[in-house]
Amino acid sequence: MRAARTLAVTATAFAAVALAAPLAAANNGPRDVTVNPFDVHAGSTITITARGCGHGGTVTSNAFPETNLSVNSNGLSSAIARVHDRATPGSYNLAVKCRDNSSVVTHSFRVLPGRGAQGGLGGSLAPSSTEMAVGGGLVAAAALGGGLFIARRRRMTGAEV
Repeated sequence: MRAARTLAVTATAFAAVALAAPLAAANNGPRDVTVNPFDVHAGSTITITARGCGHGGTVTSNAFPETNLSVNSNGLSSAIARVHDRATPGSYNLAVKCRDNSSVVTHSFRVLPGRGAQGGLGGSLAPSSTEMAVGGGLVAAAALGGGLFIARRRRMTGAEV
């Protein structure tokens, strides 16, 4: 009987230690750092996610200002950073540091040239043949309608005199 109790207590102790191990490892610093998208245009946003920062942290890089990590309910920390408009295209590193730990994990990403303002074509391209056909049809319809209007008006004016 004593052996059975001892075995039960030992098994319970091992189970408690096994269940507490993931909690202890959860705050051992950042891990599983991901960057989305990996290739980002200058002036665009980038999303950084990490595990192991139970109380948040910071993300730093030369390509964007320091950004805070926020923690959601499933233990995943994330931050959204806007890459500088004038960031030089090339490879960059970012560093993730948790508030409750001094270890730092780095991850690389690539900055692509900026896409410039997307304010429309602004007359930089010639019209297509379809656009020319539609425009010509509208001009012809307007000319025909104007001619009919003037012709009817002349007949009505001549009838009264």
